[in-house]
Amino acid sequence: MSDANPKKLARQMGILALTATGVCSMLGASINVVPFMIQRNVPGIGPYVLPAFAFAAIPALFAALAYGILGSAMPRAGGSYIYASRGLNPYLGFIASFSQWFGLSIVIGVIAYVTVPFIRDVTLALGWEEISQSLEIGWIRVSIALSLIWAFVAINIQGIKSYERIVLPMMFLMFGLGGIVIVAGLIYDASDFLLALENKAGTTFQPTEQTDFDWRIFLSAAALLFSSFIGFDSIAQAGGEAKNPTKSLPTAILLAILGVGLFYFLFAASVYHIVPWSYVAQEAMSKDISAPGLLSYVLPSGLGIAILAGAAIALINDLPAMLLSVSRLMFAWAKDGIFPKAVSKIHPKNRTPHVALWAAGGMASIGVLGSHFAGDFFLGIDIMVTSMMVNFLLMCITLVSIGKLNPEIAKRIGVLKNRTMQLLIGWMGIVSLSAFLIIHTYKDMTADTTEWYFHSTPIWLIVMGVASAIFVYNWVRLTKNEPDLKKRFLQLPEE
Repeated sequence: MSDANPKKLARQMGILALTATGVCSMLGASINVVPFMIQRNVPGIGPYVLPAFAFAAIPALFAALAYGILGSAMPRAGGSYIYASRGLNPYLGFIASFSQWFGLSIVIGVIAYVTVPFIRDVTLALGWEEISQSLEIGWIRVSIALSLIWAFVAINIQGIKSYERIVLPMMFLMFGLGGIVIVAGLIYDASDFLLALENKAGTTFQPTEQTDFDWRIFLSAAALLFSSFIGFDSIAQAGGEAKNPTKSLPTAILLAILGVGLFYFLFAASVYHIVPWSYVAQEAMSKDISAPGLLSYVLPSGLGIAILAGAAIALINDLPAMLLSVSRLMFAWAKDGIFPKAVSKIHPKNRTPHVALWAAGGMASIGVLGSHFAGDFFLGIDIMVTSMMVNFLLMCITLVSIGKLNPEIAKRIGVLKNRTMQLLIGWMGIVSLSAFLIIHTYKDMTADTTEWYFHSTPIWLIVMGVASAIFVYNWVRLTKNEPDLKKRFLQLPEE
């Protein structure tokens, strides 16, 4: 018989489900779209996408290590919010997590919106031309994107077991179908592509062999490609539902970022080995492109359909994991009294934060509409990159500061206990992430756009202003009834 008013989430997630949460939050648009559409977003990057990819992994790895260390000491729902609010400052903790919540919520909508063209391409490859044409219609595309979001909201509300039954099979399937691209890179090369392009499309293309290297362009591309490594943080948000969290959280975080990072690099390297970068750059300037679309010229039709399906599955599988992540942030804020208390309600039967999940679905729906009316999904990606860089930066600052600001919780750290090593990771993360944030902000503010609101930085600053107002209002309200409020925020919340 279920508890009518359960007080805590159920610890049901093992290391496989935790790792899958990180993997599924990372794989998707990042692997199938961003490494190729970057040729339009950062003109001139040319043949240097792969080095920029590898360079972008450096700050991401430091951030992942910081998350893993802090997660071993503070295994609670809300991850980054709990880490920074207890190890640094309650206001900065809320700002860090609100930044993360806003960025990820928008990107959930972006991913749902971008998924529809992949489904369209699958139907076109299968010869279903009428269905394919209907998916080009704006209101149909928006409706499908919204339906995907709300279907996964419902699945998440059903509980962790329901979530696992969807996420785990899809994770293995997208690795398997994505692996076709990696194998194709060993079989085909640029000469095969150019011959197929001429035979199938009647188009001849003369590749550009080289282009000048520009550090400014390279660093701008690396800052954007940093988005490809975002997602492992969703594991931390599930800290309140993890079994043996002191060990499973850091292990799952490292497995996710190392495994996905290697897969990313092999996947992108295979595509660029087959398709000349100059062709990718030319096509990106005139239309939205993806890995399956580029490889459709050389692969047999059956394999082409398989990797299109794999890309669609990878995108769709982002949604349940990311919805889990953003809903647990809101749940943690509400538990602390910084958000409306109703958001911390737990479903009496399923032991899930159902109100927070409905709210997450609402924010993601705004992301769908924003993508449709803005006409460029990269605006949503830029907002997420800014948000997550700030979040990761504050996690590294927390790792450096926690020893002095909250030594009691610092003693609970269960991995990489050597303080010198922790400080090295923290400071390296602070330096590298600060540099990436400055580069990304400069690129955004100097971009040529028709309206100011197509720059991600001012939108992010407005959101931070809203977050500050929410925090100040609730902090003042809580202080009136709880004089020792600061003391409470030095302790972990009850499970």
